[in-house]
This record gives sequence, C-alpha cells and structure tokens, in this order.
Amino acid sequence: MGLEKILSQDAHLKIIKFFNENPRSIDTITGISGWVGLTKEVTKKALKNLVKHAILIEHKTNTTKAYSYTQDKKILLKIKKWLKTSASVQ
Repeated sequence: MGLEKILSQDAHLKIIKFFNENPRSIDTITGISGWVGLTKEVTKKALKNLVKHAILIEHKTNTTKAYSYTQDKKILLKIKKWLKTSASVQ
C-alpha cells in the first residue's frame, strides 16, 4: 500500500494529522482514539497499518503499547508534501 493510499483512508489521515501537529507525542490506543475521535477498534487497526508502513513507531512494555511519529526524514517530507497538496485541492 503506497503512501497516497494510506493517506486517502480517513482513519489513517486523522492519526497522521494528529502526529504531524504533535510530532513529539507518544500515546496509547485509548489516548489516540480520544484525540482523533475514532473508536478504539478502528484506531487499533489504523495504528497497526501505520506501524507496518513505518509512519509510526510502536513502543512496547510488559503492560502497554504506545505510538510515536516516525523520525524518518524522507517519510516525513512525503507526508508534509501530500498534506500540503491535498489541503490546497480541498
């Protein structure tokens, strides 16, 4: 799945926009679902896809999973360009 396809999915886009606006955030499924207004189930599925595509980083402890934004400059640049382009189209 290419970046454009990921960004075209509503749940993915909401989560990416959250992390793009809060790039130093680390939060759990519960926290992220609250911030972006999605159910935990939808959020969990989207987070799994975003980790799979290296857009988010999963942090695991014995009892918790938390997520943060990638630090990969190439991915971040592509996302910023896409968000800027899509905002100008809307």
